[in-house]
Formats: sequence, structure tokens, C-alpha cells
Amino acid sequence: MQLLITGLSGTLAPHLARTAAAAGHTVLGWDRQQVSPDDLPACRAWLDLVKPDAIAHLGFGAEAWAGLMARWAAERGAPFLFTSTAMVFDHVPNGPHRVDDARTARDDYGQYKIRCEDAVREAHPQACIARIGWQIDAGTGGAAQGNNMLAALDAEQQRDGRIRASTAWVPACSFMPDTAAALLQLIETRASGTAHLDSNADEALSFFTLVQQLKRRFGREHWQIEAHAEYVHDQRLLAGARQAVVLPQLTHFLGAQALSGRTA
Repeated sequence: MQLLITGLSGTLAPHLARTAAAAGHTVLGWDRQQVSPDDLPACRAWLDLVKPDAIAHLGFGAEAWAGLMARWAAERGAPFLFTSTAMVFDHVPNGPHRVDDARTARDDYGQYKIRCEDAVREAHPQACIARIGWQIDAGTGGAAQGNNMLAALDAEQQRDGRIRASTAWVPACSFMPDTAAALLQLIETRASGTAHLDSNADEALSFFTLVQQLKRRFGREHWQIEAHAEYVHDQRLLAGARQAVVLPQLTHFLGAQALSGRTA
């Protein structure tokens, strides 16, 4: 299968690309310098030229771009996957959040993802929308980079000399290799509908406990962790009853001792 993946200059998409290549698929990226996502006729012409067998849209761009790619795939009966986010749900009303719950985002990013979801669903009714939480990755040689939790925590410790972590926030989150494997499985099985991919859905670790466990797991002895309860949100993403693809639990990477901080 020739799989087109957008967002290869980001953090999660390269994981998916490596996972797909290891499974024997041919990976094709979107070169924004060659074809601007804002030039919709050029985008369609390029898709007509390269003819991918499936599309995984992980890149950032206007909802019109997402809708065009989804429509192109729908016209050819090709699988289309769009990665959305737990941020389509605000903390009021509280979670855990189910696939059919009303999307209540108030911030710009969450509302942007809602518009993309709607554009994809209108263009390709059989598309798969995979909502994911905050991704975790140690990076090469333990140097976390990009848009991921471990990198953000490293940056906060360096900037503030401490990490403030809520005991009242149960985040949706997972490790990137697990997410990449799940996304590929959704593509290969031509899954449709909305999938929730959250490794914390069952274990319900608080953010404070998770940060403590990441400190232990990745040797961040210098982290100074300060607990607070100012942000209250059960952000977990619960899988649908018919969802065939689910993520391994966080203890897959953290170890069973992480369950000592379970909040639910």
C-alpha cells in the first residue's frame, strides 16, 4: 500500500511513517514547498498524479485542505484517517468523554479541530477520525523533542525550576509508538467512524502521578514536582463499544507500580 502521510515534519507523523514502512508499506509525504495546501486545485492535481492508496492526515492546515483530501479518497473508495484531539472537549462538562458526546471546545485549537472533523465527515462518510491525547516520547538518546509531554515537562523545569502538576486532572495521553501502531491498524482495517485512542482510559492516572512516574521511568531526577488541584478535568477518551483498536495501558511503558496513583 502506498500511504500518504501529512505532517512528516512534526512529531507523531514520523512515528507512523516508520511503523508503516516496517510493515512493508510505501510512505509518501506532502511537500508544502512543492504543493501548497492553500492551493486546492494544485492539491487535487497532485493527488491525481501520485494516486495514494490511503491517506493519513496528521498535518496542520485549513479544514478546506482536509475536506479536499477526504473527498478525493472518498471518490476512489480509499481509506482516509484524520487525527483529531481530546481538546475538542472542554473541561465543562467534565469527562470521561465518549465518542458521541457533544464537542464543547472553547479554545481556538479545539474549535479548529472540530471544523476539520466536520469537513472530513461531510466529504468522506466512511473516514476514520481518531481522537488522541497528549503524546509522550523520549526521543533519540533520551532527548525529548517536538510537541510531546516529556519535552514540555523538561522545558517547564528548565524555565521555572519546577513542574506544577494537577492532582485533579486525569489526562488523555499515550506513548507515540503505541499511537502510531494503532493509527496504522485503523488504516489497514479501513476503520470508519470515530475512534478514541487513550492509554489512560482505564488506569485513570492523575497528571501529578503521571509526572512522577515519567520522572522515574526516564531518569529525570532533577525534576522538582509541585502538586496542585487548580485544574480539574477527567479528560479521558473512552473507546466506543464497537471500536476494535485500543491502545495498551500506560503501564505498558511505565511499569505496574504506576497504578499506585490511580484516581478512579
